Amino acid sequence: MSESIRGIDRSRLHDFMQAESDQFVAAHPASAHAAAQARGFYAGVPMHWMLDWPSPFPLAVAEAQGATLKTIDGDTLHDFCLGDTGSMFGHSPAPVLAALEGQARRGFTYMLPTADAYAVGSLLQARFGLPNWQVATTASDANRFAIRLARAVTARNRIVVMHGCYHGAVDETYVELHQGASRNRPGLIGQVIDLTEQTRVVEFNDLPSMESALADRSVAAVLAEPVMTNCCMVMPDPGYHAALREITRRTGTLLLIDETHTISTGRGGYTQAHGLEPDIFVLGKPIAGGTPASVWGFTDAIATAWDVIRRTKAAGHSGLGTTLSANALAMALMRATLEDVMTPSAYAHMEHEASRLAEGLWLTIKRHDLPWHVVRVGARVEFVCAPGPLRNGTEAMAAHCAEIEAAVHIGLVNRGCLIAPFHNMMLVCPATQPAQIDRLVAAFAEVAAALTER
Repeated sequence: MSESIRGIDRSRLHDFMQAESDQFVAAHPASAHAAAQARGFYAGVPMHWMLDWPSPFPLAVAEAQGATLKTIDGDTLHDFCLGDTGSMFGHSPAPVLAALEGQARRGFTYMLPTADAYAVGSLLQARFGLPNWQVATTASDANRFAIRLARAVTARNRIVVMHGCYHGAVDETYVELHQGASRNRPGLIGQVIDLTEQTRVVEFNDLPSMESALADRSVAAVLAEPVMTNCCMVMPDPGYHAALREITRRTGTLLLIDETHTISTGRGGYTQAHGLEPDIFVLGKPIAGGTPASVWGFTDAIATAWDVIRRTKAAGHSGLGTTLSANALAMALMRATLEDVMTPSAYAHMEHEASRLAEGLWLTIKRHDLPWHVVRVGARVEFVCAPGPLRNGTEAMAAHCAEIEAAVHIGLVNRGCLIAPFHNMMLVCPATQPAQIDRLVAAFAEVAAALTER
């Protein structure tokens, strides 16, 4: 009798994956040729993550517009990956495109502010609630700068992160729990420092462990997503965020909320929707329409402490900022995104269609009696190949099933729908049409049927 994995017969899964991979290869000869002939880049791609798609080779893109993507093979895909959140508001929204064309004629970067920059500052205050803002090029940079400033203003060295978290290319966050102890993540390349000397790691939703980690008052900041998203999604327990805020305040620890993914919740992110009160707020990826930019905001108390540091520190590099941070082009695109793309009507549409998507996926899962579940944070939807809900990073990492996820991914591509290559993530953008939601739900149902038919 054949072995079963997460409700799927393993031999059927193998046969399905082989057939779908063969179909993928046959349908994309131009992409296959481009990949085979690639020269100059290490491993044939300009950034090695592009090899992480579960397909035989990466698709080569010809163009994308709104919620569709065209490959050099001539096929059109309904795009629910949207650049793995970078194009959360769709590809080339008209206001962003107009701002890009206008600013391009005026220059790209000056290392001086512009009228757009001053407008963005006010928009960020109004949208996210914090009074002081800075601009970086990526969320990795913003988190890095925020951690450095937190350490400076608290005169503490340590930080706390959640097990299973991801906050970009920030060294201090690459730690995990293993058999109850913290360690450097084993997949790191070229890591020579023991990161656990300055970083403590706790499970999401584990308030007693958080109390213990902060008790000696040596921690400068807790860095957290309001919902864990870079593994199978984990929602906060009722009351978790209020308790986390109380503990951090009581221990003099700053609370840094990273909303780079959870901006899918609403115009002010999960923070505004649920009344969180972070000391520092980070947002990257989609804030400038899919071009490299990020923002980080902080309280007046932190600003006052920073004023003192700037007046009294030795001359020289602060470690905060890069030459292209807040360049003129990024500020123009950010203003267009905040003013004309991240609108109430856009979010209302995203919320409605994402709700329909989640319901359709869940009905399919129930119809085929699969031990899976669906989770949604605003416009962000994931199916998880394990029962739920999940409560922490350990459960989230155990919920992954690479074999099934790869098969479903390729099956969806072959049926005209592209989802993210990581953790089964799907995004609904302002340009996503109801018919595209219906197509994705139907494609998912076809794949589920093929994997479960007796």
